[in-house]
Amino acid sequence: MTDTDRAPAAAPAGDADRCGPLDATRAATAVLDGDGTVIGWGPAAQRLLGHTPDEVLGRPVAALLADGPDAGLRDASPPGAPQPPGPGGPAAGPRPAGARRQVLHLRHRDGRTVRVLTATLPLASRAHTGPARLLAIADADETERWEALQSMLRGLATQSPVGLAIYDTDLRVVWTNSALYREMGTSQYAGLGPDDMVAAGEVLSAGYPPTLEETMRRVLATGEPVTELHYRGRPPVDPDHDHVWSCSYYRLADADGTHLGVCEETVDITDRYLAQQRLDLLVRAGGVVGTTLDMSRTARELSSVAVPQFADRVTVDLVDAVLRGEPPTAGTARDGRLVRVWSTPAAGPADGPGNDAPPGPAGRGRDGESPAPDRTGTGIGTATGIGTGSGIAGTGSGIDRTGPEPGRAGPGTVPVRYPPDAPQSRCLATGRPVLTEGPATTLVVPLRTDGAPLGVVTFHREGRRAPFDTGDLPVADELVARTAVCIDNARRFTREHTAALSLQHSLLPRNLPRLTAVDFAHRYLPADSKSGVGGDWFDVITLSGARVGLVVGDVVGHGLGAAATMGRLRTSVRVLARQDLAPDELLTRLDDLITQAADEEADTPGSVTGTVPQGPARGAAGIPDDQAVGATCLYAVYDPVTGVCRMARAGHPAPAVLDASRGAVTVPDVPAGPPLGLGGLPFETAELRLPEGSLVALFTDGLVHGRARDSATGLDELSVLLADHRDRPLAELCDRAVTALIPGPVDDDAALLLVRTRLLDAGRIATWDLGPGPEEVGRARALAARQTADWGLDDLAFTTEIVVSELVTNAQRYATGPVQLRLIHDRTLICEVSDTGHTAPHLRRAAMDDEGGRGLFLVAQMTQHWGTRYTETGKTIWAEQALPPP
Repeated sequence: MTDTDRAPAAAPAGDADRCGPLDATRAATAVLDGDGTVIGWGPAAQRLLGHTPDEVLGRPVAALLADGPDAGLRDASPPGAPQPPGPGGPAAGPRPAGARRQVLHLRHRDGRTVRVLTATLPLASRAHTGPARLLAIADADETERWEALQSMLRGLATQSPVGLAIYDTDLRVVWTNSALYREMGTSQYAGLGPDDMVAAGEVLSAGYPPTLEETMRRVLATGEPVTELHYRGRPPVDPDHDHVWSCSYYRLADADGTHLGVCEETVDITDRYLAQQRLDLLVRAGGVVGTTLDMSRTARELSSVAVPQFADRVTVDLVDAVLRGEPPTAGTARDGRLVRVWSTPAAGPADGPGNDAPPGPAGRGRDGESPAPDRTGTGIGTATGIGTGSGIAGTGSGIDRTGPEPGRAGPGTVPVRYPPDAPQSRCLATGRPVLTEGPATTLVVPLRTDGAPLGVVTFHREGRRAPFDTGDLPVADELVARTAVCIDNARRFTREHTAALSLQHSLLPRNLPRLTAVDFAHRYLPADSKSGVGGDWFDVITLSGARVGLVVGDVVGHGLGAAATMGRLRTSVRVLARQDLAPDELLTRLDDLITQAADEEADTPGSVTGTVPQGPARGAAGIPDDQAVGATCLYAVYDPVTGVCRMARAGHPAPAVLDASRGAVTVPDVPAGPPLGLGGLPFETAELRLPEGSLVALFTDGLVHGRARDSATGLDELSVLLADHRDRPLAELCDRAVTALIPGPVDDDAALLLVRTRLLDAGRIATWDLGPGPEEVGRARALAARQTADWGLDDLAFTTEIVVSELVTNAQRYATGPVQLRLIHDRTLICEVSDTGHTAPHLRRAAMDDEGGRGLFLVAQMTQHWGTRYTETGKTIWAEQALPPP
């Protein structure tokens, strides 16, 4: 059923509307003879002009003209001449032979002028007697309104771009116009339902029923019109591609209010819809791609945007040098290797009109950081070489069209080198997109920054989906350009982060000494890459008298500044520890160094002066974390001879101590001094006596404090773990603690130092109290010689006698009170002489004619190390000798 078959049914009901003002059944008529004399006057003419038949008959019709005689009423047009459209239906064409239309001004009987439209039709031959013409007269304004209405109806039926259809109350097609006929390409509409005209149709707009039939039934029942409902389907004229229409519906009723059906208006908006979809795609990409500084994550985010709206599959290959953070160069494509960082698996074509489907809600990745891909993807870590053999050309705007893409191994298989004629190789070599043609089309777009290659992105379309064309190139270019910026930012961050990690690792202890005093193990976990490197550190320092210094600290902030500050602090602690300072005094000296460095920086021109806030106050003050100078530190000294551990802390968490004799974990009450860098506040030392085999856990806050856990809870978990696994090797215990307390990425570095204490065997320690007399020097030498012989160190007897003689002599000469001699057989032979004096000896070189002053010089030359440490009762001068090889 065509539109012309049903067009008259579209006109409003009523005889007057169907016939028109100039129809003989409605118009005012007059019969004229050959001279233009009125010989017949109808009732309608009397109603229109007011003249009675007696007043008009026998008079010239020209007498009725308001403008005077007009020859046009007497001259008829030639038979068959084309005339303007008039009554008779919507179709235009020649009027009946001799018909002529004119707009005239006639005089009404009451004297006013009436504007009329006349049609003249010859009735007989051109004779001077008898009826010659029929003159039909109608009001001109009414006729023009009627003809405008007829023109509109004719236009809707034959010329309108809007598809129209009328459905009866059973929702079956009863009429369509030409636009819908052209859109659907078939006239077999009679008796069809609204969802029967297309294949695989569905409603896209939210808030409406899923089918058109349900929507139209709601309109028919409620009378509420529906506008701008988007509907997708495949029409018979284009069964391989989806189209999108904008549909509107309203109910039809007759003059009595009886429901006649529903009228449907449809407009094909596929191009507009696709343009909006592409714009939405780019807008979504701006908020989704590049949420992190991780290249693989960025590639995955690009895939989540492009699939399935723009492509069925996406693969992202990056140059391996870029993944390492190295800047790309023009020769990278020729000499480098590609690494596939993301690939969506092959799947069926996505539903969508032409190129795109309506965007669905984006999924979220772990922790809500970034959207997950719409289809499950696979991250690939295999390298793929490029066999281009040519350098990178300048950026081009053309498209290289080729045939189907050469076959290659899929993701996750053996690495494959792209042949020189592969689209990816040519894309990198020319710097232009490459579009392959065939049933499965591929669009390869280069990832570039500053003219240098980062890699390539390959978009795939398969199945019945529309292939890529030049219209898709701007969208792909924009998507890839945004991704390239994000990947280059991630590359720069990777380079800086790698440099910071290298600096940090170089500043951390590498080869810690083997000690008799303690067994120890350590673990260091840097923060997640997005937080940057931190300033946590630990250290184990060999001290005099077989003692050991234990250090753990944390610099405020992240970045290169924090790592550099950590290195300076660790070096300073080692230097101060070798001076045998007490823990509280060492922290005081360290605090002075940090405060002095901050003051010097504040006095530097161009720097910010004033007090530098620490901790949370820094962020509020707008000071970057990587400029932090504040730090926390815990310093402990353990003496294996006495089993005493003395420690002090500067704003750092207290250690957890497992008593080997009781098996209970306690946190010792170590006074909490202020963080380093505040200056002016004292530190205090706490003294603990540790049984042999005690376990001490020193750690930074990052180990026990996390996103979902406070420090107290983390410390409780660590204590339980130490108690349950106290007999495990320290390395295994470290691994268990780190795994349990840090299951995933963290925002802060974490350091753990586990120490198991030992006591030196009493047989390896010899102590003698000496009197004040000079004879005690000889006694001391004899005691030392006898003890070295007992230990089997005869090779060191002579040297030991000289060292003991010099040290005891100096003590008796320059100090008062008792003198004590102690020998310790550890990894070295240690000789200690203690007195009550507080004056430190100074090494000087005696001249050739000096009689003294060579004692300490000899001691320094004959021993491995020597020094002085101060105690509460005086000082101790010590010297170490290396043991002879076994």
